[in-house]
Amino acid sequence: MHELSIAMSLLDALEEEAERRKARVIAAHVRLGPLSGVVKEALVSAFEMARQSTLLANCQLVIEDVPIVVFCPVCNAERPPVSIQEMCCSFCGTPTPRVITGSEMELKALEIES
Repeated sequence: MHELSIAMSLLDALEEEAERRKARVIAAHVRLGPLSGVVKEALVSAFEMARQSTLLANCQLVIEDVPIVVFCPVCNAERPPVSIQEMCCSFCGTPTPRVITGSEMELKALEIES
C-alpha cells in the first residue's frame, strides 16, 4: 500500500511547514485525479493512521476530486473521455492520448492557525 508512504511524506511536509510558520496545521487540501495511481479511500485511511501520535493528530485531509479531461484533436477542445478505460472524446469518439487533467496528486493548500 504505497498510500501509507504518501501519507507519511505529506505529514512530514506539513510538520516542516508548521514549524517554519510557527503555526498549527488544521487541514491539508489535496487535489487527486483518478489517473494518479492513488486510491482516495486508502490515502484517507493511511493519513488518519499515520497522523496519530504526531503534532498533526487533529489535522484533516480534504481531498478535491479532479476529473479526467482529455484534448480531442478533431473537436479541438477539452472533453471528458468516454471512460477511464476508453480514452476517447465523449463527443465524437476520437481516441486521444493527451490527458489535460486527472493525473494530479498535489498539495493545493493548507489551513493554519497561528
